[in-house]
Amino acid sequence: MSTIKSDRTSWELGGHFLCVKIFHAMSNMPKPTVASSVSRAKVSKSVMKHPPPLPHKTSGVHKNCLPPRRKAGKVNGPHAVCGQHSHKPVYQTFCPFSTGWDVFFCFGCGHPLGKRVYWTQDQLCAVFTRRKGTFVENFNELLKKYADFIVRVGVNPQPGQTLIIRCSLEAAPLARLCVRSAFEAGARDVQVDWNDNAVSRSRMELGSEEALTDFKPYQLRRYLDYAESEGSVCVLHLIADDPEVYAGLDSAKISRVNAANRNFMAPWREYTMNDRVQWSIAAMPSAPWAKKMFPDLDTDAAIEKLWQLIFDVCRVTGGDPVGEWKAHLDRLMTLRDKMNAFDLESVHFKSSNGTDLTVGLADKASWESAGSRNEKGVDFLPNIPTEEVFTAPHKDKVNGVVYGTKPYVFNGQLIKGFHVTFQDGKVVEHGAEEGADLLGQLLDTDEGARSIGEVALVPASSPINRSGALFYSTLFDENAACHIAFGASYPGTTADGTRLSKEELLERGMNQSAIHEDVMIGAEDSEITGKCRDGRTVTLFQNGVWAL
Repeated sequence: MSTIKSDRTSWELGGHFLCVKIFHAMSNMPKPTVASSVSRAKVSKSVMKHPPPLPHKTSGVHKNCLPPRRKAGKVNGPHAVCGQHSHKPVYQTFCPFSTGWDVFFCFGCGHPLGKRVYWTQDQLCAVFTRRKGTFVENFNELLKKYADFIVRVGVNPQPGQTLIIRCSLEAAPLARLCVRSAFEAGARDVQVDWNDNAVSRSRMELGSEEALTDFKPYQLRRYLDYAESEGSVCVLHLIADDPEVYAGLDSAKISRVNAANRNFMAPWREYTMNDRVQWSIAAMPSAPWAKKMFPDLDTDAAIEKLWQLIFDVCRVTGGDPVGEWKAHLDRLMTLRDKMNAFDLESVHFKSSNGTDLTVGLADKASWESAGSRNEKGVDFLPNIPTEEVFTAPHKDKVNGVVYGTKPYVFNGQLIKGFHVTFQDGKVVEHGAEEGADLLGQLLDTDEGARSIGEVALVPASSPINRSGALFYSTLFDENAACHIAFGASYPGTTADGTRLSKEELLERGMNQSAIHEDVMIGAEDSEITGKCRDGRTVTLFQNGVWAL
C-alpha cells in the first residue's frame, strides 16, 4: 500500500507555463522552468478548432509577447519574442485553471502574455470540451466524477471535519473540484498546501542541508492541532509528479534531508499509519510524468493518453465510479476473508526470473484489502487505484531471494532491475542494474529498513497490468504486481494492532522503521502457495493470478 509522502517541505508557488494570480507588474520575473501539464492537456493540439471567444487585454512592454494569430486552422508566424510558437495553437499558452483575472506566461520565453485575461465558467467548459479526435470524450463530466469519487469515497470528509489537500500546482483543476466537493459533503473547512516540482528541485540542489532540515514547530503542530480538535482532520494527497525530479542531484543529501523530515513529522505519521484519521492518495497527469511514460508522443498526446489511462484504471470511464468501485471492493473483501480463513503462517513466491522467497507472517497477522476505517468508524479508501490484498510479514522470518519486476522511484530517482537476498528477515545482499547505490541508501535509512513491513498480493490480470503501461509511480505500479514494502508495518495488519504499543507490536514481529517503500516483485508466471498453521499447503496464485 502506498503511503502519504511528506518528504518535500516546500509548498511554494512558481513554475513555467503556469497562471499565477498576482496583479502587480511581472516584467522582471525570472524565466520559469517547468511546463504545466494541465493547460497543455486540456487545451490540446486540436481542441481549439472552433475556440470560444476568450477576450484578452495587453498593455505595456508585453503587448508583443502574444502567440501568433490563428487563421483557417493554421498558425500564422512565430512568437514575436521567442520565435518558438510557430506550430502551436494560439490558446495553448493559456492556463484555464479558474475563472477570474489571471496572468499567463509565454511557453517559449517566460514573459507574461498579458496583464489580465478573464475566463468565465462557460468559456472554461468550452475549452475542456472534446473536439473530434483530440481529447478524452466527456472529459469535464469524467473529471468531476473522478473528483467527487476521490473526495466522497476516497478521503470521505465528515460534517464538521477539516480537509487538508496536499497538491502540486499542476493538479490545481482537480484540487479545485475536490475543494467544492468536500464543502458540499459537509466539510467544515478545506485548505490546500501547494507544492511545485521546479521549486522542490531548486531547493534540493541549491539549498544548504542545514536550511533544508531546519524545521519549525508550527509545521508539525498545524497537523496535530487539527487532528486533536473536536472535528478532527483528514488529508488528501493529489500527485502530479515528475518521476525523476531529483535526477542528477546528490542522492545522499536527498536521503538525509528526507530522513530528517520523516523523523520530524513522525508524530503526525502515527495518525496515518494507524488509520486514526482518513487519508487518501490520487493522481492526475503532469507533463514530465506523461513524457516519461510515452517518450515517442508529443507532450499533448502523452498527457491525453495518461488521462485516459487514469480514468480507465480508476474505473471512471464507465461513468459510474461509485458503483464500479463498490463491486470491486466487494470482490477484494471476499478474497481477504478467504485468506484470513486459511490461518496462514507463511507464503512462498516462486517465478522463472529467479525469485524464490518465503515470507513468514507476523503473529496474529490479518489480511486486509483496499478499504480502511478510522478510529471513529469512518470508512475511507487510502489508495486510488488499488487492487491489493495485503498483510504484515514477521520481521525475523523472511528468507530467500527476490527480483524486482518493475522500476521503482525513490527520492525522485529510479532503481531498475533490483534483487535482494533475505536471511532471517534481514537483507544480507542486494544489487540493481540501475540505482544500486540508491537502493543501498534506502536499505540504510534505519535499522528497520532492511526488513519488510508488508507483503501484498496483486494479480497480473489487474486493469493496471493489462494496460501494458509502466507508470513510474508506486501508486499505480504496485497495483499491477505483487509487492513487498521495505520498512514499517501497518499496525492494522495484526489483530487489534492499532491499540497496541510499539513494544507490543514488536513482540508480534511487526517491523518498525521511518520508511514504508513498496517495490514490485510479481511476475506473469508467479506461483504463490501458503502454508497453514495446521500444516496444509494451499495454492494462492497460478501463472500470476488468483487461484482461489
